[in-house]
Amino acid sequence: MTEKILIIDDEKEIADLIELYLRNENYSVFKFYSAFDALDSVNSTEFDLAVLDIMLPDINGFTLCQKIREKYNYPIIMLTAKNEETDKITGLTLGADDYITKPFKPLELVARIKAQLRRYKKYNSASSNGGGEVITHSGLTMNVKTHECFLNEKPLALTPTEFQILQILLENKGSAVSSEELFHRIWKDEYYSKSSNTITVHIRHLREKMDDASIIKTIWGVGYKIEK
Repeated sequence: MTEKILIIDDEKEIADLIELYLRNENYSVFKFYSAFDALDSVNSTEFDLAVLDIMLPDINGFTLCQKIREKYNYPIIMLTAKNEETDKITGLTLGADDYITKPFKPLELVARIKAQLRRYKKYNSASSNGGGEVITHSGLTMNVKTHECFLNEKPLALTPTEFQILQILLENKGSAVSSEELFHRIWKDEYYSKSSNTITVHIRHLREKMDDASIIKTIWGVGYKIEK
């Protein structure tokens, strides 16, 4: 089945260019130049991935991201203005999976889209199979196959990215895992920058959802660790 990609960007040249590259990769593209025009599709269609510009003339990308997360878990990539660090953090906190700054190379965006789709397919495949490996640690219970996670018997509503970060850390209990290693294992591409705070924001969100910052420890200058 051809994956359905939603694109919303009021800069016509950028939206058209993204569409061209994605259609060359045989994706089905649903393109809109305003959030208002896209609302019917957002509310009625389960896409495989969305690319949302933050700065839109009617409804901003943050609000759209929130609306999508009310109903769907498919990956969301935010398009942000260059060096707007606050926008990146806000997007990730609201449920976006990745961001890319303008101007960007179309092939880099395509690579990020492919990486997110691979992760999402793997997530859905595991969820549909049922049963499977269970990891436990200090009140945490994680079912890798069903993608369910509980803390002290209370369910944790984790995004696929958050789930995968926590799984990697649990599987490496007692060892520090660097942000770079987490990035490459989750996104499987080479576009990692030491100045990127993508992993940091997801870790912070995980801690907030667990309401316990002590489970995931920061090893300064190295990465993150869950003690044995």
